[in-house]
Amino acid sequence: MRVAVTLAYNGTHFFGSQIQKETKNTIFGQFEYTLLKLGINCKIIASGRTDKGVHATGQVCHIDLPEFWSDLAKLKRVLNEMLPHTIRVKSIKAVSDEFHARYSAKKRVYRYIIKKEESNPFDNDFVTFLKYVDFAQIEKNIKLFIGEHDFKQFFKTGSDTKSTSRIIYKAFAYKHKGYIILNFEANGFLRSQIRLMVGAILNLSEEEIKEQLECKKSYKVKPAPSNGLYLAKIKY
Repeated sequence: MRVAVTLAYNGTHFFGSQIQKETKNTIFGQFEYTLLKLGINCKIIASGRTDKGVHATGQVCHIDLPEFWSDLAKLKRVLNEMLPHTIRVKSIKAVSDEFHARYSAKKRVYRYIIKKEESNPFDNDFVTFLKYVDFAQIEKNIKLFIGEHDFKQFFKTGSDTKSTSRIIYKAFAYKHKGYIILNFEANGFLRSQIRLMVGAILNLSEEEIKEQLECKKSYKVKPAPSNGLYLAKIKY
């Protein structure tokens, strides 16, 4: 039986989500290790990967269960008892054999969280703290990314892709209880694309962003820190 598993995780102390030969200390490395303990030896297909330090509230993967694991409520409970406390299974749902966590996805939603104040040890792993924030400029800059663009100036090499063009359906910023939330919804994202976009939104002018989006000029901008980034939802 094929199932879709929705995960939430704190990515602070993991080397990203993707399974790696060098270490088990990745999100799906830990998930695979736990599944094997339960007699589930299968390939884990994720909707996409998140980098080191990036979090998720709605990551999705699919796995093919052996026949003896038909009680999905029990499986969810047992997994949450065995997984590290920084990884939680939010849901397990039966899906068709044609479902593919990555290729069936139509839209992906990410959020980036910023706060204008001194950092503190309790929130530092989950929020990017900045001393200066121009919210009005953020609102203007983020809207420039809406639409279909060639993002070859906004990604790190190593992306598994044949094209650097992506469609961003929504890009907006809002304030919530002292935080500034940047929201992005697209058909897909390249490696580190959102962090580089946030870096541009915070540090470049509207004209500079337009020039870089149109591939006319390239401005050196550091990617925003990983700790403020969340994979929020996968839409199918």
